[in-house]
Amino acid sequence: MTFLTLKGISKRYGDYTAIEHIDLSVERGEFLSLLGPSGCGKTTTLQMIAGFVAPSTGSVMLDGRDITNERPEKRGMGVVFQSYALFPHMTVAGNVGFGLEMRKVKRAERAERVAEALDLVRLKGLDARYPKELSGGQRQRVAIARAIAMRPELLLLDEPMSNLDAKLREEMHIELRAIQRRLGITTILVTHDQVEAMTMSDRIAVMYRGRIAQLSTPFEAYEHPETPFASSFLGKTNTLSGEVMRRNPRCAEVDVAGTTLKVPHEGRVVDGAVHVYIRPEKVRLANGDARVRGRIATRVFVGNQWLLEIETDLGTLRVAQPNLGAPPPSEGDEVGVFWTDDDLRMLERENVHGNA
Repeated sequence: MTFLTLKGISKRYGDYTAIEHIDLSVERGEFLSLLGPSGCGKTTTLQMIAGFVAPSTGSVMLDGRDITNERPEKRGMGVVFQSYALFPHMTVAGNVGFGLEMRKVKRAERAERVAEALDLVRLKGLDARYPKELSGGQRQRVAIARAIAMRPELLLLDEPMSNLDAKLREEMHIELRAIQRRLGITTILVTHDQVEAMTMSDRIAVMYRGRIAQLSTPFEAYEHPETPFASSFLGKTNTLSGEVMRRNPRCAEVDVAGTTLKVPHEGRVVDGAVHVYIRPEKVRLANGDARVRGRIATRVFVGNQWLLEIETDLGTLRVAQPNLGAPPPSEGDEVGVFWTDDDLRMLERENVHGNA
């Protein structure tokens, strides 16, 4: 059931267009991420949902009511900012209960909801501490507890984990997703972190230049990108320039540097100049027959895998090989590489934007 709807939303600042005619529907209880680089419009979109920024065109509907012109405090939303915005002079309990106090929730109910929220984020017993006495991860949990104590209809997260170290960020991905599922709160996350979006979301809206380049599940966005930008931004990929020579019922024959590749066209009408994509983990060192041969230019060990750059007649191919206990061939060694036709993806070169 559609819970939040953005219809024809745009935002212009003079001659500059930050958001260009976005249509987006979010289901009740869904976790949606707005993913993209700095300046793509994801934070502006979140701010228009929250009511901090007024749209130039379009409407915002929440559970059947038009909230386009409603004040932020009337929208029933919880917001967690990148900075956490905690009051340093207030205890944890004071910070979590501040919004409830402003809404004149009675003391007994306020204490109960504060305790419930702190227990949910695993901060029970820390209610008397001050923000300066907490770790970064604990301060983030206080900000989340403050938002969920309000029992919002919609939870908005604006890059809330960007200040955490990598290990803590990974732990918080799991914890926050578990809390969201337990409470069933419709949640929208703004992030530039592809891993964060993929591990937490039901769907991802990949944003580029004020538009949605792709809207789909994390798996579909990664495995079946619909635009060149979505393919290159969501994870690493090898990009090969080619020319379609022939289209068959299931695949197209593409000439790449004199080599013919059979690439699934996934029902798209493709012709002429194209880009062929293959993820580094789909390229494997060949034990027998090789699709192409080359020389290892770079070999880097990152713990769970080896990252290789192999110079071939097709261009430089990046390979991500799992660490199975033995190192791969050394830099300078000649190797063969292999992939299956189904590992390849193809998009027309001039197709930059996409529609949601």
